[in-house]
Amino acid sequence: MAVAPVPLWAVCVLRVALATVYFQEEFLDGERWRNRWVQSTNDSQFGHFRLSSGKFYGHKEKDKGLQTTQNGRFYAISARFKPFSNKGKTLVVQYTVKHEQKMDCGGGYVKIFPADVDQKNLNGKSQYYIMFGPDICGFDFKKVHVILHFKNQYHSNKKSIRCKVDGFTHLYALVLRPDLTYEVKIDGQSIESGDIEYDWNLTSLKKMEKSSAESKDWDQAKDDKSQDWEKHFLDASASKPSDWNSELDRDWQAPMLQKPPYQDGLKPEGIDKDVWLHQKLKNTHYLTEYDLSEFENIGAIGLELWQVRSGTIFDNFLITDDEEYAENFGKATWGETKGPEREMDAIQAKEEVKKAREEDEEELLMGKFGGHDKGFQRFHRRDEF
Repeated sequence: MAVAPVPLWAVCVLRVALATVYFQEEFLDGERWRNRWVQSTNDSQFGHFRLSSGKFYGHKEKDKGLQTTQNGRFYAISARFKPFSNKGKTLVVQYTVKHEQKMDCGGGYVKIFPADVDQKNLNGKSQYYIMFGPDICGFDFKKVHVILHFKNQYHSNKKSIRCKVDGFTHLYALVLRPDLTYEVKIDGQSIESGDIEYDWNLTSLKKMEKSSAESKDWDQAKDDKSQDWEKHFLDASASKPSDWNSELDRDWQAPMLQKPPYQDGLKPEGIDKDVWLHQKLKNTHYLTEYDLSEFENIGAIGLELWQVRSGTIFDNFLITDDEEYAENFGKATWGETKGPEREMDAIQAKEEVKKAREEDEEELLMGKFGGHDKGFQRFHRRDEF
């Protein structure tokens, strides 16, 4: 009997049903975002956020996000969600960021916090699990941070990952997998990936515990073997002399046929350590458990950063365990508005050039000179430098 093919929409619905979405924020309900996000009051000088789609956008409502509003300020704001553990699961952290103000020095990254973070007192000393996203300062420092909290310390990826530096909206995504691999994506494209242990110069706690246990087992086996080691070199044909007095001469032992090797460092006879460990692992069905990218009490996401020049817009936050869901979410948000955003910018740029020329002509007619470079300022604002 023929089986009817499953329609595409049903596959998509199933995929969404299988994904676990821990947090998703698009700011589509106007000022109600203030009920979900908590501004830190730790410092009265912290900068404030407003909801804005900026001076140019792909969709006025869909592109609205949290925008920094004050120059030369620290910012600290966060949103809480139901706590969860990503142990044994993939973790995807994704969001969009737009530096329409031509970022000269400041952060555009997010932080993932434990559920017990004090939101009202959020500051630079607040413990976090993950710090991810772009950071720009001057012409030399333009990188994507990927910092993980491990063994009560913060560890940065040793690779240099370059961020986007233009004024358009970009989609950033970090994927941490339970097999200790990771991937960093910008605008849906993989720009860096690899092994967490290698790229952070770290070793999993579980691996260290395993190594320690194996070492103890090896030492015990070595001790057990050493007790009988010399027996392998005794003369089996020898017999105890008839006049041997065990009380006076101690227990008799057959003479050695040769000096045993490894006298100063005995090991299990005929078994190489690596082979012995392999057999032990095989026989006990040892399963490695990783903990480098595992966080037991994830419960908040926040922006805790410094900006010299304000105007950055953060939007389309997502935390999930499903890479495909994150990819589709990115396409449905940033993917739908990135094109129209650039089109609006191009139109505004042409209008500004036209306006600048008209102003120049007017000044020339009035006998004044200057302002010839006004028409080019718009381009330098958003193009990469």
